[in-house]
Parts: sequence; structure tokens; C-alpha cells
Amino acid sequence: MTEDHTSLISVYKGWDTYQHHLVQAVAPLSAEQLALRAAPHLRSVGMLATHIISARVGWFHMVMGEGNSDVASLANWERANQPVRSAAELVNGLEQSWQVIQDALAQWRTADLEYIFQGTWQGQEYSFSRQWIIWHVIEHDLHHGGELSFSLGMYGIAAIDI
Repeated sequence: MTEDHTSLISVYKGWDTYQHHLVQAVAPLSAEQLALRAAPHLRSVGMLATHIISARVGWFHMVMGEGNSDVASLANWERANQPVRSAAELVNGLEQSWQVIQDALAQWRTADLEYIFQGTWQGQEYSFSRQWIIWHVIEHDLHHGGELSFSLGMYGIAAIDI
């Protein structure tokens, strides 16, 4: 049997385009626009972007050990008492978190999808394959990016252009 040397960057092609569209939607937003919510009990546009960034870093850096320690602080952005981020800061966080993902996908091969990460989080043991984590982060990006886009659209602001 021959080993597949296909880089995962080609397997997950298209995620990079979504990242670009997400950045394009967030970059021009004012502080007032970042504070908009679809409903009072839902996350604001800025909180949604922050949540996407924190989740990416949480899974790719904190669980899978990708990226350097410089990105670790991004995982804490949505914790209580964190400052409200500007559009420029959010774009920087999206780009930094995306770089971690892109670098990891470029080095991994299809056989690496089977690797299992095990650990404990909040007292609960977990066991996730690399494949599961990648898919989970993609679906997370799409879900919360959709919320962000919907929230902007409700106010007549240009949303994610897909």
C-alpha cells in the first residue's frame, strides 16, 4: 500500500476563501457596528468574531499544540473582563488564528487525520481525532460566521460575501 502524501491544505481548500471573506466583512466595521446584536440576548458582531478567534486557538493551539506561544493569549479573548476589541484587533486575531490553521494544514498529511488527542478539560477526559477537531472548527467558523453575517445584514451592513 502506498502512503498518501497529500497536504491537508489542498484537502481543505476553500476554508481560506471563507477566512478572506470573514476578514473583509469585519475590517470596515465601526465600534458601534461591532456592538450590534440580532437580539439582546445574543452575542454582538464583535463578540462573534472574538468567539471564532478564541475557538480556533483553543482547538489548534491549546489542544493540538500548533502555533507558538504568541497566539495563546487569543484563546482568552472572550473571557470575562477582557477589553472590547476594535475591528483592526479582530482582523489581526482572525489573521493570526488563521495562520496557525494554515501552517498546520500545510504540514499535515491525510494519514495524520487519524491521530487521537487525549486529555482532560474541566475535569472531563476527552479523546478527539485530528479529523474531528478540524471538522469541528470548520463547522464552528461557518456557524458563527453565519450569525455574524445575519446580524450585519439585519442592519443593512455588508455581510460575508460568499
